[in-house]
Amino acid sequence: MSAPYPGHFHVTKIATAGGKLAGKVCIVTGATRGIGKGIALQLGEAGATVYITGRTLVVTKDSIVGGSLTDTAREVEERGGKCIPVQCDHTKDEEIQQLFDKVKREQEGQLDILVNNAYSAVKAIFDNVDVPFWEFPMDMWDTVNNVGLRNHYLCTIQAAKMMVPRKRGLIVNISSIGGLTYTLNVPYGIGKEAGNVNVRGMFEVGESIEYAGKAVSYLASDPNIMKKTGKILITAELGSEYGFVDINGREMVSFRNLKELLMLSPKTQWIARLVPRFIYIPKLIFALLGNKF
Repeated sequence: MSAPYPGHFHVTKIATAGGKLAGKVCIVTGATRGIGKGIALQLGEAGATVYITGRTLVVTKDSIVGGSLTDTAREVEERGGKCIPVQCDHTKDEEIQQLFDKVKREQEGQLDILVNNAYSAVKAIFDNVDVPFWEFPMDMWDTVNNVGLRNHYLCTIQAAKMMVPRKRGLIVNISSIGGLTYTLNVPYGIGKEAGNVNVRGMFEVGESIEYAGKAVSYLASDPNIMKKTGKILITAELGSEYGFVDINGREMVSFRNLKELLMLSPKTQWIARLVPRFIYIPKLIFALLGNKF
């Protein structure tokens, strides 16, 4: 899952994790808006204490985009959760260190869930959608992957230092279809494939920003979570496995579903009408998309 952000839906409590994360401590990076905010809302609603990060603490008249840490924290607490906003620029190593030091100090070394979601290259990517990679600005690689990849690695190191001694913890890296096949541009695809560890979705199918949060909540409460470690997990397929739907009551369908895939193009929609809904494209086929012989 990654930006751009899906449409907004009216929030209702449907198939939540039911407080199963009470007593858990989480960090969600990049939670001022979008998917990060949605994940924080669901983790808080499920009973966890959630530390959220981002560069915007409070929206001001000079803010370019909407959303802030205080806005997210207020919404989490309105649902009965506990949320601690931490202003953090994830391009700065010292601020990352300070974040984890704060959690370690305040939670006596406990950290149960880290969601690596921070990303700062949305504008740069869409400003250069039709530009050949050899004409990109010289700093495009750093713009796309400094926060979206390097920072994830640094946060994972810090989280492991807290999780390993306790022999428990869940680290989720937010990715996209760009980790499986060419999408948008070269730096984006390399970053998404390198960070391709856990939960992923596809923005075209219209998931709300909270659907990923439901997936993380259910993963974190799964007693057999080690069976999924190190794997690519598709949010819609987790929904089918755990039995949850989106906040608007919609049951999401995996992009591996052949019928849904054919419906994406007007040229193949007539074929889609003839295809049964239970047919899925094997994961091996998607894995082969990234191989060059």
